Amino acid sequence: MTMPVRIVVADDHQMVREGIVRILEDASGFEVVAQAADGVEAVELVAELKPDLVITDLTMPRLSGLEAVRRIHSMMPEMRILVLTVHEDEEYVVPIVKAGASGYLVKDSASTDLIDAVTALANGDTYFGRQARSVLEEQYRRPTSVAADPYGSLTDREREVFHLVIEGKTSKEIAATMKIAAKTADNHRSNLMNKLGLHNTADMVRYAARKGLLPDNVPAAATREQKKSGD
Repeated sequence: MTMPVRIVVADDHQMVREGIVRILEDASGFEVVAQAADGVEAVELVAELKPDLVITDLTMPRLSGLEAVRRIHSMMPEMRILVLTVHEDEEYVVPIVKAGASGYLVKDSASTDLIDAVTALANGDTYFGRQARSVLEEQYRRPTSVAADPYGSLTDREREVFHLVIEGKTSKEIAATMKIAAKTADNHRSNLMNKLGLHNTADMVRYAARKGLLPDNVPAAATREQKKSGD
C-alpha cells in the first residue's frame, strides 16, 4: 500500500489552516501531521517530524514565511515547500523561490489547484500558479533584475528579534520568548537596526511593510510598543 504524503501546514489564521487541512483530508493520499501558527513553530515542527512536504503562508508572526522557507531549505534541501499566500507581486514571488520554495499559489485559487500543486511537489515537480508563472517568466527575461534578501545581512537570531520587535514585544518579552538575556536581546536589536540603517520601532515597521515582512496583526501592537518605548 502506498504511504500517504506527510504534510505540515503553517498559517497564522486557524480557519485558513483548518480549510487547507479539510481539502487535503477530503482528497486521498495526504496526511497532515502537524499545524503551525507561526514561522518559528513551522521550522521546529519540520525539524522534528521530517514531513514530505510543507505548505506555508508568507506573512506570519515571529518569523516570516520567507525566512521559514530559507531555514527549512537550508536544513533539508530536499524538502518540498509550497507557499500559499494572498501575495502575487514580484517582490514576494522571486525572493521566496530563491529561498527554496518548490511551488507558489495564491489563496484565491480553486481547491483543485491546491491538490494539483501538492501532488506535483510530492512527485518531485514544481508548481506555480498563473500569477507566479508570469512573474518568473518576466524575471527570466530580465535576469539582471534580481530581488535582494529583504533581511540584508541579518543573522538568524537578528531576524527573529526583528519580527518580535515589529510585533510590539519589549526586550524583556523578546528575551523570554527566545530564552536569552534581556541585554542580549537589546544587542541584537541594536545590531540589526545598524545593519538596516533604521533608528526606531516605527522605522522597522515601515521597513517591514515595504519589504513584505509585516504580519497582518502587527500595526496595533507596534504602535503600542512605540508609545511604551518613546520611539
